[in-house]
Amino acid sequence: MLFYNFISMTGCKRGTKDNGRSNEDDKAEISWKLRSLPPTNYTFKIENFSLLSDAKAECFQSADFEVGGYKWLLAVYPGGNKKKNGDGYISLYLILSKSNKLAFNQEVNVYFKLFVYDCLRDSYWTVQDEKVRRFRGIKREWGFDKLVSVTDFKDESKGYLADDSCIFGAEIFVIENGSKGECLSMVKSPANNMYTWTINKFSGLNSLDNKSEAFAIGGLNWTITVYPKGDSREIGKSLSIYLNLRDHSIFELGRKLYAEFVFRVKNQLKGKHHEHEGHSVFESSATTSWGFSKFMSLNDLNDKKKGFMHNNTLTVELEIQAMTVLKDLS
Repeated sequence: MLFYNFISMTGCKRGTKDNGRSNEDDKAEISWKLRSLPPTNYTFKIENFSLLSDAKAECFQSADFEVGGYKWLLAVYPGGNKKKNGDGYISLYLILSKSNKLAFNQEVNVYFKLFVYDCLRDSYWTVQDEKVRRFRGIKREWGFDKLVSVTDFKDESKGYLADDSCIFGAEIFVIENGSKGECLSMVKSPANNMYTWTINKFSGLNSLDNKSEAFAIGGLNWTITVYPKGDSREIGKSLSIYLNLRDHSIFELGRKLYAEFVFRVKNQLKGKHHEHEGHSVFESSATTSWGFSKFMSLNDLNDKKKGFMHNNTLTVELEIQAMTVLKDLS
């Protein structure tokens, strides 16, 4: 919504005190850019500027205007804000009106631009310091102590004044603090991070793939898929093993899960287990399975002397070593 207001010498108000500004804020560089579009939120016209600059009052303010659910006003110092070493310059500020009833610790984060009309170019100079500013009870004013020198401002060849009138303006974007968020953390060795699957009568399995029962690790449900004679890429050559994430709801709103895991085929003759480490990102229902097509050769698996098969039983062990956890940001 566009507001328009003008002020002449009659009925001018005295400005409010500034509450201080840190040294770091004073170092902000001012960016000037020219554009043809007027300010979208508020326009503040001043007539009889020369009378204002000679007045005893130092500051003149606009009426309140509302943007983003808050009321604001513009303050102009025609001869400069002397308390901010702005003497000899035009000082211009955006102020969070005291008519806003803010809680003691409430703050309003704002990205704003202030405007100065250039009558020679029929365009507006946008003035900003490229920073998000925090308005709150003890700091309601942000702006520019030394916007432009009074000498340049009164020089008609510069275009700021026409018929002793000038125009300022404001565009305000309020950044709401009530946004949602999430916290991502990595959990090492989540509770109960081991699962052992004992597969009896292994040589008699007829299915191409065989799934374990569901089990829980890290608050999520998983299964293991074993291809006794290999998957489509390793059929007749290798044992294939995959880890499957059963909880598809985790992928809502583009969420992802990272996991580090180890698969082992246990050696049942007290020899060395056969294992492979893996790490994967589960990011959609199409990527809920990760593992090893070529986990171990069928020759090694079926060699009784090697001890991986015993009494026609195969023991597969999964260990999830680390995984990411997402929770609401509090």
